Amino acid sequence: MARLTIKGISKSFGFSHAVSDVSLDVEDGELVCLLGPSGSGKSTLLRMIGGFEAPTAGKILIDAKDVTSTPPERRPTGMVFQSHALWTHMDVFDNIAFGLKLRRLPKIEVLERVEQALALVGLADYGKRMTTQLSGGQQQRVALARSLVLEPKILLLDEPFASLDQHLRERLREEVRDIQQRLGITTLFVTHGQDEALALADRIVVMRDGHIEQIGPPDHIYREPETEFVAGFIGSMNFIRTIVKNGLSQHSAFPLPVPIADGEVVLAVRPESLSLAAATGKPCGFVHRSIDFGTHKVVDVDLSDGARVKAMTSSSSDWKRGTPVELGATASRVFRDNRLVYEFTSDPSRQNDRVFGHV
Repeated sequence: MARLTIKGISKSFGFSHAVSDVSLDVEDGELVCLLGPSGSGKSTLLRMIGGFEAPTAGKILIDAKDVTSTPPERRPTGMVFQSHALWTHMDVFDNIAFGLKLRRLPKIEVLERVEQALALVGLADYGKRMTTQLSGGQQQRVALARSLVLEPKILLLDEPFASLDQHLRERLREEVRDIQQRLGITTLFVTHGQDEALALADRIVVMRDGHIEQIGPPDHIYREPETEFVAGFIGSMNFIRTIVKNGLSQHSAFPLPVPIADGEVVLAVRPESLSLAAATGKPCGFVHRSIDFGTHKVVDVDLSDGARVKAMTSSSSDWKRGTPVELGATASRVFRDNRLVYEFTSDPSRQNDRVFGHV
């Protein structure tokens, strides 16, 4: 299909920098999720790729061809917006056929391509319906078909499921992933939902304040966050603020060896890496509550310093409120000034500990 190259792209609105010096390569047939909170610059970046915003600096290349100044209607991209942007005075067929008619294609070719697009998104018998007669999920399928019918080299999706309920979002994202893989189309998907990014992406680009914080496959982003921000934004994470002195964390509940320079740090421990046991001596904390998720339970523990941490336990566990407990970490990452400085894991398949950069 196509390869996308972004070189040093920036976008400013007056004195506000929405995107700052972002570079990214998206390979042929790859699905990349731009993930970040509101205001991180992900939608602005997508709109610049689609030609709907002009960059302040930098270049956008598709298959090594510079399209930075090319208007959106002449770019080999297809955009699906969060709002669907369908014409309510047209039926489904005419909504999808609109772009093909602008290209003055023969009627028989328009008919064939629209029917193929409708079948692709599971709406084969919906061509004569008005868009106002469709559910939100069906409208989003029409919006997707309208982009795909133009056979773009790159598909751009800007939070297309944000207005839909959770079950419908989950179903549609699976369908979109199946369609994307079937067509082999290079795709960028903007979302602020970590679950969507983890379920859809070949790679995730985590953005914050117009910059890229980290790029990597979903499992790498989850298991090996490189910044405190990424660690907290992807999945559930316990953050324990402590001081390192003589290579040891001074937190009473987490006296872990941390062989770095003395000073303040943040310990980051996933709930599944936090072990829980009934206290036999002085407790680390007390059970606040236990939440049953069917496959597992999450136990909230109040520490003596007022902090609260979460531990994942088996579904058969039975932790009562007020129970004194001991805690242990099977894996932790240590951050200082947002940057990763130390990692420990008891997993024998991985290196047991690593020190990163200047600590």
